[in-house]
Amino acid sequence: MLSFVDYYHPLGLLSAGELHIPYSDAVKYSILCISVALLLLALSILFWQMFRFCSHADSTYIQHNIVNNDLLYSEEKPTTAGNHSGAPNTMVEDVNSEANRLSRCLSLASFPSSDAGLADVDTREQENIKQVYGSVRFSVYYDKLQSRLVVTVLQVEGLLEHSQARSLQPFVKVRLMWAGSQGLEVEGLQDEEGEQTPPVLWTVLHEWRTCIVKGSCNPLFGDQFSCILKEDREKLHDLNLRMEVRNFDKFSRDTVLGEVKVPLDQLKTSYPVELQEDLQIPQKDLVGEVLLSLKFLPTSQRLEVGLLKIRMILTESSSDAALYARISVQCNHCKLRYQKTSAVPRCLVTVFNEVLMFSLLEFPLEQCKILVSVYETKKSAKHLIGQFRVERDSIWEDEHFTLMMRSVRQPVAKWHGLLI
Repeated sequence: MLSFVDYYHPLGLLSAGELHIPYSDAVKYSILCISVALLLLALSILFWQMFRFCSHADSTYIQHNIVNNDLLYSEEKPTTAGNHSGAPNTMVEDVNSEANRLSRCLSLASFPSSDAGLADVDTREQENIKQVYGSVRFSVYYDKLQSRLVVTVLQVEGLLEHSQARSLQPFVKVRLMWAGSQGLEVEGLQDEEGEQTPPVLWTVLHEWRTCIVKGSCNPLFGDQFSCILKEDREKLHDLNLRMEVRNFDKFSRDTVLGEVKVPLDQLKTSYPVELQEDLQIPQKDLVGEVLLSLKFLPTSQRLEVGLLKIRMILTESSSDAALYARISVQCNHCKLRYQKTSAVPRCLVTVFNEVLMFSLLEFPLEQCKILVSVYETKKSAKHLIGQFRVERDSIWEDEHFTLMMRSVRQPVAKWHGLLI
């Protein structure tokens, strides 16, 4: 009797557990060689693509690092760096110059901090305003029996030309200013004929602000303010009413849209007088003088700013107040951290004699701006008294800054007018 294995063995399908393929050995080896060749070709293509990707990524990373190093340390490179090949250096220098130009443009449009709203007011920007639009309607009344001055801000008209109505949030800041002293020796004040003129030193007696009207080009206010005048000012001599129309900005500094200055001694205020005055270009008033000392140390790359004295008019309301200064430095479009002086009781001449040191990040000083803001504190409240700046840029340079650079490592003191 035949077994199962013996029955299928002549067909060549199964033999002792082996699979038998009915092809010759030549065909088998040919198929194996073709499979191995295709596998090697696929692996070679894969490795070639990986090599191209890695080499491209490395070259991009190296080029990016070269450009960044040139941008960060371009001022520290020696002049002998031009011995390298011409084409790569030309490309890097073009990228470097373009990046520096863009960085300067971006730095000019940097965002101001909310804490420095009043302290960063640029007086030169206000002087560059060519034209303002609008007018202010207000009324003034002086009661001689009670020695009370009443000011009512009624309406502001015609602000559409300056800004869009939806984004406009106007309000009016009112200051009652008194010309308390004349004839102070302040340098640089000349009349149209070039002769030295004695400046008028003003002081702010009272300061108010109206409510904010959102999204209106002709806002109605109706806010009324009053104050009691002393006997020496009851005839309204040397009193000015200064009203600034401002656009409120919660996250930045307020924009001054224009101002109106009215001498009260020229008005008949024995009865309520309603006036309408056109807005004018904002002009600063002199409220004091500051003796500032500057010292430049090029080896340690430090700038020493010394606040020596502040001379202002002393009024009865400010006799129990204190003064302090906030000094900020901007060097080569890089703003350093501001510093504050200690609070000193306010006098006719307030003496500080404090020196604040600022470490400069870049050298040489192509552009430098020193902003000094003086504040008055009284019963945990503070308000800005005035400010001034010492500046150097590509267009204009302050005389004090020039003297400091000529007298390196030596302090140079100079009086500056405090403006508001």
